[in-house]
Amino acid sequence: MIKGVFMLHSADLPNELPAFERWYLRYHAPEVISKDGPWMTKFVGYRPLPVIPEALEYGHYNQRVTEAWFRSEEKRPEHIIKFRRQPPWAKETAPKVRPDVAITVSTPPSDVFLSGKFTADEKTIIRWYSFTKYPKGVSLADGEDWFLNTHAKETLQQPGLIAYFSHRAINLTEQPTGWVRLTELWYEDFYGWKKSVIESPPKYTKPPWAKYDKYPFLEPYVDFTSTFLMERPDHDYLREATAYP
Repeated sequence: MIKGVFMLHSADLPNELPAFERWYLRYHAPEVISKDGPWMTKFVGYRPLPVIPEALEYGHYNQRVTEAWFRSEEKRPEHIIKFRRQPPWAKETAPKVRPDVAITVSTPPSDVFLSGKFTADEKTIIRWYSFTKYPKGVSLADGEDWFLNTHAKETLQQPGLIAYFSHRAINLTEQPTGWVRLTELWYEDFYGWKKSVIESPPKYTKPPWAKYDKYPFLEPYVDFTSTFLMERPDHDYLREATAYP
């Protein structure tokens, strides 16, 4: 299986949200399905959680995360969809404050560092959902060596961490220019996240190539973007995305 994942941000979420949701369900998702639906196994959307102030500096995206699943790379269409209907607020001449970001990964995860072995009655979860890439000039081998052999092992020492896994992007080159990994870290709630990341973090080893001094040593909005999700999607577009009457 592979999935294409898209992370969206709004600079004016309270005002844009009603129009965005109507546009997505009425126009955008049906257009995607009309082109890719026969090859899709799943097409779902998540509404990011409201976050505590400390989370905003970690490349936070606030609007929506969507996942389009396909059985394999070969089963995913190669065409580029030309959408007829743009969002009502879209202006091609005005760049977005935070551009949409996307990654295509293999699934299940390529690396499982900590499996969440608990039932829904035992724990709640929030999912810290992040895209990462390595700074310009850092080879894939050097970046992956630090991430897998140093950083992931140290991250496992976070006191509130209850699950941790990562998906590698497909078709990576030795000098990738796009996003390299989709990673999830699970906590019971924001108290657990804050304890792990802000109050009682483990000691981390900064990579020698890092240009950003703070954990996770990747510059927010440049090499690291993140959001927080619940366990289940709030939309199943293959079932719900139909034109409004």
